[in-house]
Amino acid sequence: MAKQTTPAAAGAPARLRIADLPGRGRAHSTGYVESVTLVPADSAPRFTAVVADLQGAYRDPAAAQARRRVRLVWIGQRRIPGIVAGTQVAFEGMVSSVAGQPTIFNPRYEIIGRPEGEI
Repeated sequence: MAKQTTPAAAGAPARLRIADLPGRGRAHSTGYVESVTLVPADSAPRFTAVVADLQGAYRDPAAAQARRRVRLVWIGQRRIPGIVAGTQVAFEGMVSSVAGQPTIFNPRYEIIGRPEGEI
């Protein structure tokens, strides 16, 4: 059974840890943006963020090596304001596997926190 990270509001899907995301299907989770990828101007617009679950990683270096990541891809967007490395986000969408990595295309998202010094 998947572990819930925060209590869900009435009728809202439970938030799963990234490590517990299904291989396929709808999921709702949170994590920290680890990296973003920008494509060249002559390519089709796409913005990609890799999100990782950092819970406990600072306490146990082995946990940092083993943590799972999910790729969030916004098709048709060159930039998503507020989505930068270090930002904590909640996201929801259909998980599929692309090149062996869990991927969600055009997810719904909410920015929960930003890196210090950001306005």
